[in-house]
Amino acid sequence: MPRAQQHIMAEQWLARQHRADEGTPITLEEIERFLTLYKSLERAGGTLQLYQRKLTQFYQALPEGKKIRHGFMKSRQESLLKKYKPASVNVSLSTVNTFLDHIGHQEYQLVGQIKEEKPPQLELSRAEYPHLLHTAKALDNERVYLLIKLFACTGFFVKELPNLTVEAVREGKVVCYQNRVRQIVAVSGCLRKELLGFAERNGIASGPTFRTRNGRSVKRSYIPILMKPVCEAAQIDDSRATPQALRRLYFSARAGIESNISPLCWWGRQWSDCLSRNSFQLDGKKIFEMR
Repeated sequence: MPRAQQHIMAEQWLARQHRADEGTPITLEEIERFLTLYKSLERAGGTLQLYQRKLTQFYQALPEGKKIRHGFMKSRQESLLKKYKPASVNVSLSTVNTFLDHIGHQEYQLVGQIKEEKPPQLELSRAEYPHLLHTAKALDNERVYLLIKLFACTGFFVKELPNLTVEAVREGKVVCYQNRVRQIVAVSGCLRKELLGFAERNGIASGPTFRTRNGRSVKRSYIPILMKPVCEAAQIDDSRATPQALRRLYFSARAGIESNISPLCWWGRQWSDCLSRNSFQLDGKKIFEMR
């Protein structure tokens, strides 16, 4: 690198360092301009409100004079961790980092996310699943009974419930999108019959099968509330009887079935080859020959 360019870069670094020590004023007008620009990018309304709330909190936390200085973001992080979970703190700091990048003051950014140790996922046992179903039926709670069965028998995603329409149930397949990948979830004959019976008894001719009194699809945040009384009656911790736990139970059961079928399929292929060659070979060696 030429010495002149090195000298310019050194001067720029010193200027940034001096500016960081003196502090840079932050104004509400800058925040408003940033939010206006963000809104023009057609971001979701909820995200815009989140950014507005986090930046307002950031502005209010600035010291007297409303100047940001080197080290403020680190102290801000430590202060937030005393009140909120790491995931929430990460969102707050990421929002401020985006704003600082927008106004050209990257030197104040705090880089890096706080890693949060996730608690081990609690599993629902195979014995508890039928007990949960029996309890829902005993309480005459058909909706929860069918939801439990849906998640455990199909691996259905709770966020895809709006796609579980009466029309889709009649066809026996539901089109879902996981990570923007189109997937088709098959609904078995027995479950299809129960879901259509439920829809008919509740006067649901079309649209979402599980809906609120207003006719809208049940939100995923409402599912744990629906399942809680059944869990309490079954004496099963509701943290182990979530849609996610039921999905894991489905995939665990499917993996067990596939592991048992795999050797049978292998022997089936070997026997088919045996019939075609009139001999049985294992690892390339002829074991016996049919005459």
